[in-house]
Amino acid sequence: MSKKPLAVTGATGFVGGRLLELAHELGRPLTCLTRRPQPEKAGVKWVQGDLHDKAALAQLCEGADAVIHIAGVINAPDREGFEKGNVEGTKNLLDAAKAQDVSRFVHVSSLAAREPSLSLYGASKARSETAVKTAGIDHVIVRPPAVYGPGDRETLELFKMAQRGLVMLPPKGRMSVVHADDLVRLLLTLADGHGRSGLLIEVDDNHAGAWTHEGFAKALGRAVGCKTMTLSMPKPVVRFGATLDRMFRGDKAKLTPDRAAYFCHPDWSVDPDKRPDPDLFTPAIATPDGLRDTARWYREKGWL
Repeated sequence: MSKKPLAVTGATGFVGGRLLELAHELGRPLTCLTRRPQPEKAGVKWVQGDLHDKAALAQLCEGADAVIHIAGVINAPDREGFEKGNVEGTKNLLDAAKAQDVSRFVHVSSLAAREPSLSLYGASKARSETAVKTAGIDHVIVRPPAVYGPGDRETLELFKMAQRGLVMLPPKGRMSVVHADDLVRLLLTLADGHGRSGLLIEVDDNHAGAWTHEGFAKALGRAVGCKTMTLSMPKPVVRFGATLDRMFRGDKAKLTPDRAAYFCHPDWSVDPDKRPDPDLFTPAIATPDGLRDTARWYREKGWL
């Protein structure tokens, strides 16, 4: 394992935060981009700036062994917002990585990129993948499904619903999930040069046949120790809820019309043929165990 630092974006987010912890345990130095000043952390050099600050990106990539690009825009008011955050930002980072002769670019995309016509978010992630593929740099693209684990605020709402005994779900369908620590282990493995250049990986918990929405809701109920009922919401109801959320919470809305279209798609399971080869990576955390540990963490922190 190289002792040159890894350049990381999105280090102040949920997945990035887990990467900082696991890299520290492995003794892997990091150089991380941040928009705001951060407290000192052992093994981490902070570079203040963003994906449109070319001087900061040059400093981020200087001397780096590889780039792990986690940062991205999940919610935006329009196409331009997604384009700026997910496409232009990725292109800027690719330019900096090439200029600094970084050996590998690990790009964290999304399963949403598989269905670009469904949402502005998915379309922007698909375009970011194209930018990586055509940049002329050694690269691997990882498409995570829903990511959960201690510290995640996105799936927290599902745990709260399960604790109340009723989980409201999109229309019936299938989904894949992965624990953040498993995703991070894969990213670090790829950043160390394992896996051939040009790989497109869809990673999950290797649950056979993926999870049905109802099956996942029941697993949440077991994790919080409650008997849980499920309610599948028709598409028009989900879309109407998104309209109301945007109306009342504006840019802070969780369920935007764009996300509603994404949620209502019936199949967000990974393609088994795109799972990583077992010799490269195998998930270590079974989802029932991971959900239980996450629920325990939420309770210890007073979130649940």
